[in-house]
Amino acid sequence: MDQPVERSPNAHRGFRVQAPLVDSVSCYCRVDSGLKTVAGARKFVPGSKLCIQPDINPHAQKRKISRRERSRFQPPLLPGLPDDLAIACLIRVPRVEHNKLRLVCKRWHRLLAGNFFFSLRKSLGMAEEWVYVIKRDRDGRIAWHAFDPTYQLWRPLPPVPGEYSEALGFGCAVLSGCHLYLFGGKDPLKGCTGRVIFYSARTNKWHRAPHMLRKRHLFGCCVINNCLYVAGGECEGIQSTLRSAEVYDPNKNRWNFIADMSTAMVPFIGVVYNGKWFLKGLGPHREVLSEAYIPESNVWTPISDGMIAGWRNPSISMNGMLYALDCHDGCKLRVYDEATNSWNRFIDSKLHLGSSRALEAAALVPLNGKLCIIRNNMSISIVDVSSPNKQLESNPHLWENIAGKGPFRTLFTNLWSSIAGRSGLKSHILHCQVLQA
Repeated sequence: MDQPVERSPNAHRGFRVQAPLVDSVSCYCRVDSGLKTVAGARKFVPGSKLCIQPDINPHAQKRKISRRERSRFQPPLLPGLPDDLAIACLIRVPRVEHNKLRLVCKRWHRLLAGNFFFSLRKSLGMAEEWVYVIKRDRDGRIAWHAFDPTYQLWRPLPPVPGEYSEALGFGCAVLSGCHLYLFGGKDPLKGCTGRVIFYSARTNKWHRAPHMLRKRHLFGCCVINNCLYVAGGECEGIQSTLRSAEVYDPNKNRWNFIADMSTAMVPFIGVVYNGKWFLKGLGPHREVLSEAYIPESNVWTPISDGMIAGWRNPSISMNGMLYALDCHDGCKLRVYDEATNSWNRFIDSKLHLGSSRALEAAALVPLNGKLCIIRNNMSISIVDVSSPNKQLESNPHLWENIAGKGPFRTLFTNLWSSIAGRSGLKSHILHCQVLQA
């Protein structure tokens, strides 16, 4: 005997029975309705996504997948290879292509944003060094550029955050080899600041760090044992010239005060040499002062010897030697001789560019074991200082120009720089640093 058919209590009211839910987890087709691949499918499956053969499950619910399950079933970095071999392939990709690698998938993005990938490149000698130049343009705004010495090309970078777009007297340093910090300075409208931001060469993004304990600008800064030291400078107030100093430890992500300087100072040159931080600057009455900080004992000591007397900006300590320029265009170098406590002539390129501000050497940085000279017109020269006894005439590769190469470009650049220098060119380099990735 046939059983009576049970009818919905709302059937006589003209209500339609709700269609069963579609379990999207088991749906592998995901045909876009805009393509209209399946004729008439949109009439029966609502929504913008269509499925040719979905599993109908009226009690479909999304189940949370644990992190362990995701790591167990996640796709390989490279199909057909275990992850360790895939990483061995990816770390050999040139640095210029890393931004593209981050866009491939989430796993590649996480890999390149972490410490393991770049630590492995560094330990295997595959990390590449780029020169980062922070410059003030003619309109007074801050711009920056990265130079790739492998391909000898300038690479684009994300813009400097707005709070530093017109800053004055701010500091710049590199921690952990890949983080470029900008800190302190003075805003034309808001005044002196103690803010700190940093750019990561691993993520190609800007990040924030804790503020300094004291607002300041036109101060001295250095890096010792991967800790950032700042001292002196100026701020608003009755005693505008500062004696205070502080240190930032990136591992603890915290600033701490260190011993005050002997006298207040606005440093205009500084270098770390033989484990000491040497500073030279102007005191409250515009007198020239010099001090050295010893991190082990946390004390400042005044100094006045042959090193300070012949010390010129820019300078650099490299491989236990202290170098400085002997001319404005950076074509002559001097080295400090600790035995005689004097500066000696070291090397001359025999090719001098000019005396305009555009051709003036703005910074000395170490690059791939050589000394790198950067000028205001963005031209770069490399000097091999590993063998100081070599003669330039017998070894033409001792001094090499790697940016602004070519006779036409060099002639045009020098001509324009001379004209711009006579007309009071305002564009100049503020800071230069080298980052690894």
